[in-house]
Amino acid sequence: MKNRNYIFQSMIGAAILFAAASCQKEDVLSEKLGTDNNLAVTATATGKSYTLVPDAYGRLIIDNSAGTYKPGDIINLKGTFKTVQVVNMSGSASAPITIRNLAGSTVTIGDPSWNGGAYSVGCVFWNSHYIRFGGQSGQSQLIISGSTQAAKEAYYDLQIGNKSDNIEVANLTIQNGGNGIVAKTDPVTGDASTQYPNTTMNNLLIHDLAIHNTANEAMYIGHTATYWDLTANAPYYGATAAMTTSHQYVQPIMWRNVKIYNNKVKDIGKDGIQTAAIDQLEIYNNEVTNWAMEKNSAHNGGILIGGRTMNTNTHDNFVHDGWGELCQFYGTGANGATHIIHNNLFTHGALDGVSMRGYANAIVQFTNNTVAYTMGNSLRINGSTGQTGQQIVNANAFIRPQNAISPMYDKYFIYLDPGAQVKEGTGALANTKFGTWAAAKVDAANYFLPLPGSPMGITGYRKSY
Repeated sequence: MKNRNYIFQSMIGAAILFAAASCQKEDVLSEKLGTDNNLAVTATATGKSYTLVPDAYGRLIIDNSAGTYKPGDIINLKGTFKTVQVVNMSGSASAPITIRNLAGSTVTIGDPSWNGGAYSVGCVFWNSHYIRFGGQSGQSQLIISGSTQAAKEAYYDLQIGNKSDNIEVANLTIQNGGNGIVAKTDPVTGDASTQYPNTTMNNLLIHDLAIHNTANEAMYIGHTATYWDLTANAPYYGATAAMTTSHQYVQPIMWRNVKIYNNKVKDIGKDGIQTAAIDQLEIYNNEVTNWAMEKNSAHNGGILIGGRTMNTNTHDNFVHDGWGELCQFYGTGANGATHIIHNNLFTHGALDGVSMRGYANAIVQFTNNTVAYTMGNSLRINGSTGQTGQQIVNANAFIRPQNAISPMYDKYFIYLDPGAQVKEGTGALANTKFGTWAAAKVDAANYFLPLPGSPMGITGYRKSY
């Protein structure tokens, strides 16, 4: 998978230390809950409502180790914050803690002038659980705005780390910086709870966000390292037989039950929506456009279903007009995992349209998608890493692969690399394949719906949201 990672570990005590992508340790201030921060406290149906503002340096650091904030409480943010850091904050399943903008106000978080050093994150949740975070009224009232400087790739706009889970992020704008959202936990030597399968992070909802102009991924959800070398403190992607015998290797924690939906992602340096190490993943009704602006072949997926993903459902997304591949699949078939890619519109990519390179005999049901206007093949499947079973490819519309090269061979629609197999539908489930735009007779201005008389029939994408 991706041969890189970002290290962000903590030691919680009198001080909290953060290690950013530069590996430089950063001191985080302790929380100040004096009269300057605690502007108002009112009762709510389930708890109290607080209004908090930044300190004199533009920071808000909340360490809830003492239990000041209880399940059901509401924390309203007011003002302009250089950083908001939430540590040891836990609501409950029936009464999460809500963090939002104060009604009627616009809140901005982040430091566009950051160019290295401390506070390399706009907003972070650290060892926090059962949290709702987002704007009260649409995406424009809570904005995370990251670094625009030369070192911006090392800046996280929003981080969910150190086993934080049961988190909902909704209704906000994220812009600039390095990574829009990073949601993962790095293994820590001597802490078995940071390793799989000892711990599982449950329930992450990311929806109704606008993310744009990040230097790296818009979303980096789940740990991409197959193994973590604790001795070297580095990711390891190779075979177990090639591991250094004197080193200690573990697997990073997996997420369970992640839903990513109703988001708009555009103008992204690397991958758009990147996922990994997740069981029960659903990605739907997102629009991703103009990603892979760096033109880096190692980081170019519009939507990426990454390594160690199981039981995934990717449907009803619109991915279009980017340099990279429109969708990439690296999931696993372990433990009978299932994978569905259904009713997506993938169009106008500079490389292959959809590529698959899964593991452990992963089987993907690839159905009712439209893949159009690609410079490479419409669908490319490679069995060299273990995706060797028959892939189910039914009722898709493949339009104008290989930049409409002539002659147009059938393999350009579904290209099989070594070890790959495919089972195409027949009859009503047959795929339709068109070497030219004119042959397909579809309406490009209306989500590629077939025009009257189109031979596309019932195949391909239909907008349902």
